Amino acid sequence: MKKAAITVLCVALLLALIAGCGSEPTSSINNGNTSKQIPNLAGEWKQTNSKSKDSYQAASINGNIIEIYWISNNGDTKSLYWAGSFVAPTTADEPYKWDSENDHSKTNNAMLASSAGTKTITYQNGILSYEASALGTTTTVKLEKQK
Repeated sequence: MKKAAITVLCVALLLALIAGCGSEPTSSINNGNTSKQIPNLAGEWKQTNSKSKDSYQAASINGNIIEIYWISNNGDTKSLYWAGSFVAPTTADEPYKWDSENDHSKTNNAMLASSAGTKTITYQNGILSYEASALGTTTTVKLEKQK
């Protein structure tokens, strides 16, 4: 009887260990460090480094598409700047960079859109960043995800 109880207990412990090994923890502490999750970049983003309250850039990531707009007049005016591919991160490693391929079928007729074939976009510490050029001036745009 004792031998059967010990065997059942060992099998239960073994099954618990196997089940625990297959699951991904939401966060774990390893030598005082919290493990990072793969970031979910889908959603709405707003520029944090604009010099104007009512003119800025905003982005929307949905599926495998990112669209970036020039926003003015406190949001009443929206002009397409970029429409391109989005490749979601597969690890939590930062910085995360991807080269977005321009969807010229959307940007060719947009007056304020970039004509570049690709745009390198970086995600690090909760911020998306990329270079934007207009009228001979290039700036690094920084966007933060909206809640």
